[in-house]
Amino acid sequence: MITVNAMGDACPIPVVKTKKAMQELKQPDIVEVLVDNEIAVQNVMKMASGSGGDVTSEKIGEKEFKVIIKVSQVMAELEAQEKEEAMVCMPDKRKNTIIVVSSDKMGNGNDELGKVLIKGFFFAVTQLEELPRSILFYNGGAALTCEGSDSLDDLKELEAQGVEIMTCGTCLDYYGLKDKLCVGTVTNMYSIVETMNHAEKIIRP
Repeated sequence: MITVNAMGDACPIPVVKTKKAMQELKQPDIVEVLVDNEIAVQNVMKMASGSGGDVTSEKIGEKEFKVIIKVSQVMAELEAQEKEEAMVCMPDKRKNTIIVVSSDKMGNGNDELGKVLIKGFFFAVTQLEELPRSILFYNGGAALTCEGSDSLDDLKELEAQGVEIMTCGTCLDYYGLKDKLCVGTVTNMYSIVETMNHAEKIIRP
């Protein structure tokens, strides 16, 4: 494994460092990239995916992100750096859309089907070209950000790409889940109302 430390680097430096590391590989290997902001995550992932890498990302701390690239074949020559910089330094792809989740199931009817649907919903969100800015969880929805949730991998992927994941603290306390929170942060009702009030669009699955 090769580690690229791009902490503190502004665009396009994380992308340039990563592509150089990928180009220098003599055989298939893994490139691990450390960055300190969501836009760098998006840019590195876009470049690596476009270059044939199998890419995942995760948030490992406050302003600490890791992008893992599995390179299956040695890369061809780099394009001119000037062209590359213009292509990969993209703006924040998150829209001011908020998703609010009040249940660990999607829709009314069969509960098992509802759990399957909510899992599929969050996977579908990870595939969007324009990601939501925040996802708010309250009441029964609080369980989705906690230990045992089938949606944790997708939610962690969204968080790594800059989506803010927030769960109501009162709800976690009520359901006895505060010590089992696995993704995002604990929030309060004032922050929930404020976030929803400033949203351009609110989605309720």
